[in-house]
Amino acid sequence: MKDPLEIGGTGPTASPASPASPASPAPTEDVTPPERRPLALSASRAADFRQCPLLYRLKAIDRIPEPKTRAQVLGTVVHSVLEELYTLEQSERAPGRAVELVPAAVGHFYDVDGGAEVVPPADRGQFESEVAALVSALYGVEDPRRFSPAACEQYLVTATSSGTPLHGYLDRVDVAPTGEVRVVDYKTGKPPRPRYRDQAMFQMRFYALMYQQVHGVVPTQLKLIYLRNGSWLTLSPDLGSLVETEAQLDSLWAEIERAGRLGDFPPRSSRLCDWCSHQALCPAFGGTPPEYPGWPESRVIPLDPTTPDAGPAGPRST
Repeated sequence: MKDPLEIGGTGPTASPASPASPASPAPTEDVTPPERRPLALSASRAADFRQCPLLYRLKAIDRIPEPKTRAQVLGTVVHSVLEELYTLEQSERAPGRAVELVPAAVGHFYDVDGGAEVVPPADRGQFESEVAALVSALYGVEDPRRFSPAACEQYLVTATSSGTPLHGYLDRVDVAPTGEVRVVDYKTGKPPRPRYRDQAMFQMRFYALMYQQVHGVVPTQLKLIYLRNGSWLTLSPDLGSLVETEAQLDSLWAEIERAGRLGDFPPRSSRLCDWCSHQALCPAFGGTPPEYPGWPESRVIPLDPTTPDAGPAGPRST
């Protein structure tokens, strides 16, 4: 019998990813220091530390602002349209109706979020068309009229059994009438090359662990949807794999805390440096990092199961 959520399908073969355009340098003028607060680990910051400890420091501790890129804001607008789509009644989620939501989202991007600073008004029509194409691509993967998510853009705060503080947003959570849980994440870029797929799924295992810690249920399926070419990757975790993920995150957080107390976040050079906006602050490029402000301490998240599972929604990049 077919699963109510159509869990268990396999996606088409993913095409190789193309590198993004090199990022513009981050602004280096003096700015008011952002408010310091105890840190928790998100999937994106975990990836930053694994890529380059200095990158993690500049983003999470110094909180150096980075210039927005077209690719980033494109993803933000597409996510907002898809979130709005699932507020409609199932019967109203036709492809044409989804596209009708795009102009308002793009208008909000320009009128409220300062979109013209990233996408010139002359390019607005092209940008809107690209958003519409990516939203429409979802219908080549699944039909939003066939189910209603349990949650969209859900913010979770939890901790591992050893106390590593975790937080993050789940793009979508689907729960079948029979109880199976699917955690979905949308990507507006191209899928990774096969040898980098495990890195892509690391984020999904992170989300699965958080969901399991909060709800006591191991998701049946983790699904990454690549709207750029209508492909997807899936993973079916089990408790053993989540225990392994938990151990990896505990080890990683211990490294981060140790580096934080010592103030030792060395740069780690790789091909990804070409797209880093912090080269002016990196010794590998002849730059000098700002004076280390000190470790802001780790966020303490109670392990009491009666503690609310969602806190106030902070910045997605924190």
